[in-house]
Amino acid sequence: MTGQSVWRRLVSYAVPFRKRIMIALVLLLLGTSADLVGPFIAKIAIDSHILSIQKNWYQFEQLPAGEALQSVKVQNHILVREDWVDPQKAIKLGGKPVQIITEKTAYYLLDGPQPDGGAPKILPLAGSGAYRVIFTKPGGAATKMAAVRLNADDVKALYGHDIGPLIYLTVGYGLLILFSAGLNYIQLLSLQTTAQRIIQRLRIDIFSHLQKLPVSYFDKTPTGSLVSRVTNDTEAIRELYVSVLATFVQNTVFLLGILVALYIMQPMLALFCTLLLPVVAVLVLTYRRISTRYYTVIRARLADMNATINEMIQNMGVVQAFRREKDVAKEFAEVNETYYRTKLKEMRLESFMLRPAVDFLWKLSLVIIIWYFGSQSFTDVISFGVLYAFVDYMGRFFEPINMVMDRLSQLQQAVISAKRVFDVMDTPTETEEKRERMERPRGKVVFDNVSFAYNDQDYVLKNVSFTAEPGQTIALVGHTGSGKSSLMNLLLGFYPINKGCIEIDGQNIAEQDPKSLREHIGLVLQDPFLFTGSVGFNIRLYNQGIGDEKLREVAKAVKADAFIEKLAAGYDEQVVEKGATLSAGQRQLISFARALAADPAILILDEATASIDSETEAVIQEALHVLSSGRTTFIIAHRLSTIQHADQILVLSRGEIVERGTHEELMERNGVYNKMYQLQQGQTANKAVV
Repeated sequence: MTGQSVWRRLVSYAVPFRKRIMIALVLLLLGTSADLVGPFIAKIAIDSHILSIQKNWYQFEQLPAGEALQSVKVQNHILVREDWVDPQKAIKLGGKPVQIITEKTAYYLLDGPQPDGGAPKILPLAGSGAYRVIFTKPGGAATKMAAVRLNADDVKALYGHDIGPLIYLTVGYGLLILFSAGLNYIQLLSLQTTAQRIIQRLRIDIFSHLQKLPVSYFDKTPTGSLVSRVTNDTEAIRELYVSVLATFVQNTVFLLGILVALYIMQPMLALFCTLLLPVVAVLVLTYRRISTRYYTVIRARLADMNATINEMIQNMGVVQAFRREKDVAKEFAEVNETYYRTKLKEMRLESFMLRPAVDFLWKLSLVIIIWYFGSQSFTDVISFGVLYAFVDYMGRFFEPINMVMDRLSQLQQAVISAKRVFDVMDTPTETEEKRERMERPRGKVVFDNVSFAYNDQDYVLKNVSFTAEPGQTIALVGHTGSGKSSLMNLLLGFYPINKGCIEIDGQNIAEQDPKSLREHIGLVLQDPFLFTGSVGFNIRLYNQGIGDEKLREVAKAVKADAFIEKLAAGYDEQVVEKGATLSAGQRQLISFARALAADPAILILDEATASIDSETEAVIQEALHVLSSGRTTFIIAHRLSTIQHADQILVLSRGEIVERGTHEELMERNGVYNKMYQLQQGQTANKAVV
């Protein structure tokens, strides 16, 4: 599966939620825009108000009649700031250019404009309260100017017109921060909720798809690997819709907005920042190309670890009985070590190519900014507000790049995980082809020259032919590996037939919908599986059409009610996984009740009495008669004493039927069946003697 097809599939899952995603992204853009306005507000506050006292002033003894100018009265003089009046008009009206300078916390009113260049030295004039300011240039030339020190009331008066705007700007900045935080909270909550819905749908889809896959797929795929894809891989995809999507959109807007602001303030440096973007793009592409290999291995090894853990837990009894704990731990440690080493390589790559590389570019840019503004200050005055805003924007320029780079690893994990999930979902199912739906059959089953191989030409069944009439009981006997279970797997449609065909009531099962076929076939295994839940739930098995009355009816029919009613909670008694708290016979009786409640037309009993003691066997044999009554029944058995009543016994050897007939007929032939029966009877007799 290509990267483009993975992205198309991911987008298709987001399409049903596009409105919510778009609203969240719009809120994200608004919040981001509010954040971008912040430095502009700070620039205005600094240049126009906080440092406004350092602007050029015009001194009047009194304002001309009829001129309504904004002004401040300081030291018996009237001062008008340059942004309150046109400079040419101020000169024309008799205004004298003056300037205010600062030294630590002291403010001085110069008797004229401050000369370019030169550091000021302020000297008090003895006995007069006045000051003299000497500006010495690097070449040694000095300019002397008279000055008056301003008191606290004078400074307060100078800032009097700026306090109100500063309050408004500060409150506005605070409201912007709250507004941005509120929008970000809403959009994050919305994206999180939407992402959970998308992943919920994805997990349901993959889980549903797994149930439609042929049994042959599960023969080749470890359970832990599938669990990892349904849980770990889908969780990695969730991060794509939450963190990665929001980060990429938000920081793209940030970058564009910052570039626009930089071009407005300083085009040359903004151009330099723009030229850095291709360098960042090369870093991203290089990282993606290399990390893809690592993440593919990482996800595979994680699935292997889950498979190892699952296998070990399910077979803990065998592991402990054979004292193989150290060997199992060693096997797990090897898989874990491979995962660790690959993860370490990915971390080294991430540590080198992501944030450190971007931080290097940021430090280089900061040096260039300082050099640029420093060199500019020799020829042109740069306001502190512009410098602050530019440095602030440059920091913000690299922060989104860092954020994007930090999310690249999550992006790669999500894409690799999505590919693994979609690979499972693209596995062909049994029901992809449109097939006929099978109605409830009478139960005539015909195997016509059926041959089957699990792998290539290694046939486990060879030209098997027989007919089971409705209501008959067919027994399948033979040594292990003779093909008995394979015959029943083909009847259930678990595997495709290589040669020949199987017909039920004259209909080829290959042309029938496997799901509808299995609705009419009941299955009882040698080791029945009980699900976590109540006893009643395990009999119903999700079939809500089975009421309490029928539940007790079927349990009574197969003699299961005797032990169920003795349980503390009866039919509501909780069963742990696999029914470990129940005996083998009790589990088997529950599985009999489950099969009877489903009311199948065809019944398969796969070694249903193999692990039952003789006392329980008598109860189960009676239950079998009830269960098989009126149904075509196939019994796979090793205990030949349990199938003497069968209408037809098929003896298999190496995938072929070597004998067939009733118990009496086969005993008279003195063939394979007779030898098997005599051998079992001899063993039974020996046990009785002992």
